[in-house]
Amino acid sequence: MVQSLNKTAELTTQGISYLGMGAKYGHFLIGDQAFEFFNENNVADYIQIPWANVKAVYAQVSKKHIGRRFRVTTDSGNFDFSAKESGKVLKVMREHLGDQKVLRQPTLWRSVLARFKKRKDV
Repeated sequence: MVQSLNKTAELTTQGISYLGMGAKYGHFLIGDQAFEFFNENNVADYIQIPWANVKAVYAQVSKKHIGRRFRVTTDSGNFDFSAKESGKVLKVMREHLGDQKVLRQPTLWRSVLARFKKRKDV
């Protein structure tokens, strides 16, 4: 059994991890020390990300609707997750990380416009 990094759990909810091939279903445990994901089928398959290692969290937002998917960017790479209660998950993460690290993920349209703007400036 894996030892949790958190001393207290602020939010526990179901979620999906998109690390590697396919989706892995499990539970998110968000607490005072870290963001953690535990796989339902294989308890040894887990992801633990301390708050100090998180660079940014990107969420899909269109108008006022928050999408289910979000990406956690860390020192060692990117991790993609999904949750039905993504709004609650992001709210608790924002309490630990601050507003400057929880960001909107750029839409396809904004990405295309940014590429044209770079070419125009050169």
